[in-house]
Amino acid sequence: MHEILLNIESKETRFAYLKHGQLHDLIVDRKKSRQITGNIYRGRVTNTLLNIQSAFVDINEGENGFIHISDILENTKKFEEMFDMDFELDYDISKMGSKPKPKDITQLLKTDQAVLVQVVKEPIGTKGARLTSNISIAGRYLVLLPNNPHRGVSRKIEDKNSRDRLKQLIRSFEMPQDMGLICRTASAQATPDMLIDEATELLHNWQAIVEKFNQATGPTLLFEESDLIKRAVTLCVDKKYDRLLIDDYATFQRCKHIYQKYANEHPLKIEFYRDKTPMFERFNVEREIDRAVKRKIWLGSGGYLFFDRTEAMYTIDVNSGRSSLNVNGSDVEETLVRINLEAAEEIARQLRIRNVGGLIICDFIDMRSRKNQRRVLEKLKECMKEDSAKCTILGMSEFGLVEMTRQRSRESLTQTMFTACPYCSGSGLVKSHESVSVEIERSLKKLIHCQSHYGLKLTTHPELSRYLDSGDKDFYSRLAIVANAEIEYATNDQLHLNEFLFYSTLNGQKIDI
Repeated sequence: MHEILLNIESKETRFAYLKHGQLHDLIVDRKKSRQITGNIYRGRVTNTLLNIQSAFVDINEGENGFIHISDILENTKKFEEMFDMDFELDYDISKMGSKPKPKDITQLLKTDQAVLVQVVKEPIGTKGARLTSNISIAGRYLVLLPNNPHRGVSRKIEDKNSRDRLKQLIRSFEMPQDMGLICRTASAQATPDMLIDEATELLHNWQAIVEKFNQATGPTLLFEESDLIKRAVTLCVDKKYDRLLIDDYATFQRCKHIYQKYANEHPLKIEFYRDKTPMFERFNVEREIDRAVKRKIWLGSGGYLFFDRTEAMYTIDVNSGRSSLNVNGSDVEETLVRINLEAAEEIARQLRIRNVGGLIICDFIDMRSRKNQRRVLEKLKECMKEDSAKCTILGMSEFGLVEMTRQRSRESLTQTMFTACPYCSGSGLVKSHESVSVEIERSLKKLIHCQSHYGLKLTTHPELSRYLDSGDKDFYSRLAIVANAEIEYATNDQLHLNEFLFYSTLNGQKIDI
């Protein structure tokens, strides 16, 4: 059974996709940090960076957006990758290359210039949104390209007759010659009237965007992409899911209203959750979310995974753990393969739930046989096919390492739910009491011998002070006496555990070390 659960709270909406009762995908949408990918804005160029051929654009969404020269010039290849399709061109592409293209971004954008841009990548952390001027307005069956004359069909439509029918149909549409259309995967099941109606709707949306752009005087939102609720309903219809379960009555009514448009395509059960037990607890989604924010994930076989994030990449380490390994060599190899196969399946699921993006390195348990390495690699590729994010997986190295990339579309689950610890600055580590004790000794010697302070008071956190009572304070006092100085001790529970301060007993002022 395939079902989607929608949990609605005052500050967030949570989307959970369950496959046979197991969580396979999760989206957490916070109202303060709503998703803006696909939104179209009237922006204002704040400054251009000639050395990297880019510009920053104010779109009135906090951090300024970022646009590269390649996202301003028409780029057929990017559209093909974005929508996984081939263009059916009505002209010779080689002639297009004869047009001279600007090599300098200052020829295209000037400071304070008004620009029409679309968000293609969510802002993450302190990085602003990635922008493009190659606008695309997506419907359920079609994508309108207002500034691009190309027309094409999704590669995922494999039936040749369907592809030919759609290509012929979109070529016959009466619309401006400088505009293009893309047939999405769902268009294979749509009738010509449905496609014509949606094309007309998309054109009206574009005309409204142009009117708003001309009327606006500053950076503003012109067009907003469908929200999570509408996407959930259309996803259920497109993927032929069995049920959509919602725990908020107003949202339940809205989903039923949205579904009326697609009722003839798929018999979807839309139900209102009435039990007193929270829905996500009832279906074990809360437990899976708690699991997904932990570093260590246990596997059913007794093995486990370690998930670690660095600045450059995400690393996943597979370990045999409590798995029972037989003495016989071939049996050991097969046991390790089984652990790796299970790990590959869990890695693909965890990447979706955690929404990990960027460069990912998977360190599988070493296997001698190249055949077994291929089995594990193929299993990983097969499981990653379920992922809606674009993924690229390279081969397995001799050390059992697999390099892969996963499209980063929004903040990860950890970034959404957590903030850096103010105590350890996000490192997860503080210095040991012994390390701080050594630093105090160095500072004491420096103050006495280099800065000639002979009346000192050392203030520390109470917990550190208790550690120093075991003999370190006596040692500091002896150091001071030898140098004809005096030292007193005090505590302050407002100090950081690793922090210590020296004060002069002569004037009571803090001493900078």
